[in-house]
Amino acid sequence: MPILRNEGVDIAYLDEGEGEPVVLVHGFASTKEVNWVNPGWVSTLTRAGRRAIALDNRGHGASAKLYDHAAYYSAVMAEDVRALLDHLGVECADVMGYSMGARICAFLARAHPNRVRSVVLGGLGIRLVDGVGLPESIADALEAPSLTDVKDTQGRTFRAFAEQTKSDLKALAACIRGSRQTLSRPDCAKLTMPVLVAVGTKDDVAGSAQELAALLPQGRALDIPGRDHMLAVGDRVYKQGVLDFWAERA
Repeated sequence: MPILRNEGVDIAYLDEGEGEPVVLVHGFASTKEVNWVNPGWVSTLTRAGRRAIALDNRGHGASAKLYDHAAYYSAVMAEDVRALLDHLGVECADVMGYSMGARICAFLARAHPNRVRSVVLGGLGIRLVDGVGLPESIADALEAPSLTDVKDTQGRTFRAFAEQTKSDLKALAACIRGSRQTLSRPDCAKLTMPVLVAVGTKDDVAGSAQELAALLPQGRALDIPGRDHMLAVGDRVYKQGVLDFWAERA
């Protein structure tokens, strides 16, 4: 597996297919495989003639594990994506993130608009601006002695998911404490590239896709019918909506 070293932090990534590049940024407690390979996104994109680039965010997967919450600020994690673009010689790309990954993509687009052709914000709506979606109490669930000690329903869900993906629980606790920054409404108005906001209709984490899209100069909303935060990522409606969005942009 190829590794990029960005300011001393090892970032694992995959790079498959040919054509216009798409950079994929996974969500909290996930990995590039769990978020993008297993649900068929990488194969969907390569079959569509796109180059699929996906990284393991710091603290996740095969990338470096860090335990200082400041190492996980959204702007810091966005620089890992920018460094990957530099490493691969990609001047400009479409980017897509899910949940925390969508937040990272938004910060990337704010800091480096010339590197981002378009953005897909999956699993993140108005809580990019108002609140941060996942509660910080999930960190407490990750630090509990065992899953049976976690009483909070949402905390149990993420603790079980993190154990299933064999994640570093201490690193994830630092990550969720650190990656809680929001964009202001004026910041959203500066994201002038096309942006698709895709949220499941049963998602109680992301907030409204329509409200966020209304703040973006070229924003549009995509409802993913009947899907909650955990199940929307591999949905066919989501995939087709993204492909149509990019085809229209092209």
